Amino acid sequence: MSSPAPITADSPFDFLINEPETSPRAVLMLAHGAGAPMDASFMERIASMLTENGIVVVRFEFSYMARRRVDGKRRPAGRAERWTHHYFRAVEELLAGESWNKAWDGLPLLIGGKSMGGRVAAMLACDEDLDLAVKGVVVLGYPFHPIGKSEPEDWRLEPLEKSLLPILICQGERDDFGWWDEVDAIDLPPQVTLEWITNGSHDLGPTGKSEATMKSNLQHAARLAADFAANPPILEMDFGDDVVLEDDDED
Repeated sequence: MSSPAPITADSPFDFLINEPETSPRAVLMLAHGAGAPMDASFMERIASMLTENGIVVVRFEFSYMARRRVDGKRRPAGRAERWTHHYFRAVEELLAGESWNKAWDGLPLLIGGKSMGGRVAAMLACDEDLDLAVKGVVVLGYPFHPIGKSEPEDWRLEPLEKSLLPILICQGERDDFGWWDEVDAIDLPPQVTLEWITNGSHDLGPTGKSEATMKSNLQHAARLAADFAANPPILEMDFGDDVVLEDDDED
């Protein structure tokens, strides 16, 4: 698929959409990571594998990345918090604009992304004003903490703890932003489902000595994400502190 036309911060979103050849099971919006665009190799491969599992994938770019297509200049992403409104607008435009396919009506809509894009989606899931059509969050490599900084004050758990939506995190076992034994030692909130990807790094790829491959790891993550998106758990909130997860058996 060719790269989208250049866009600016104030222009409509130029969505990059992949649709399955069979009847779709869900729609998943995916935002890119901090340093690579929506059509980077990882995003292309995971989008293709998700469509093979019956998921419509809708990608978009935050404005700093979209501007790179205009002038070629690399810009830092800055703080993730600054992009929640941008993601919020992307959801609104997708649902209300011409990019929405009527054939998707009635399908679960989820938001998510790779690394920073997934973190921003998790932040957005704490917003009571988010459209009720959004049923969950899929994160591919959650940046639990900055690389090399894993003191308690460095952990980025608040979006997960305050999320009003169920969250699936596909995390590499050796991800420098949160590897298995340090994440396993903390108590994640019940609305979070964490799935470990064998020997995976931050891009889910294994080491050369592993029996797993980049392809097998991405396929595993795509299957997990597709099944979660097609049948997202329902959060039952009460007036206490407990959150109960129930599977929705109706597609």
